[in-house]
Amino acid sequence: MDSPKQTVHYRGRIVSLTTDEVRLPNGHQATLEVVHHPGGAVAVAIDTERRVCLLRQYRYVAGGWLWELPAGKLEPNEPPLATAQRELTEEAGVRATHWQSLGTYLSSPGVFSEVLHLFLATELETAVAAHEQSEVIEVHWMPFEQACEWAERGEIRDGKTAIGLLRARYALAAREAAPACA
Repeated sequence: MDSPKQTVHYRGRIVSLTTDEVRLPNGHQATLEVVHHPGGAVAVAIDTERRVCLLRQYRYVAGGWLWELPAGKLEPNEPPLATAQRELTEEAGVRATHWQSLGTYLSSPGVFSEVLHLFLATELETAVAAHEQSEVIEVHWMPFEQACEWAERGEIRDGKTAIGLLRARYALAAREAAPACA
């Protein structure tokens, strides 16, 4: 495939907007608007009481409060796991000893380049939270299955949170079903 002709229309602190002239696999020439984002990482933190950390966070763009997992933007050259670890401490005030990848999630692949990396975090210990001034966050610990039910019923509207919870449920079930070593 040919390299796309790209015109930059906006370059901000986090995102940039381009129009890309591309040839699609069917041979059709198209002009696509693309929002470029560095990506992010998400932590599904579950404690020994099988409670999950959910943030009730004010999101201006969403028109109010959302339930979300701790997450944040990848910094330049920062591995996704390091981002998830940093954000879990900063937003939730905990650290995890055990981390398991839950794969990636594309937030809106028709227009955004953003890739989110999902992680299950267990074996937790208390740390010092450090919310940014632009963050309005309440930290809540709720039963994991209740949070999964909220995701299934649509009460959790944030995509990364719904996907993260359901993938964590699957990973935990697989971990619990695995035979013990002799």
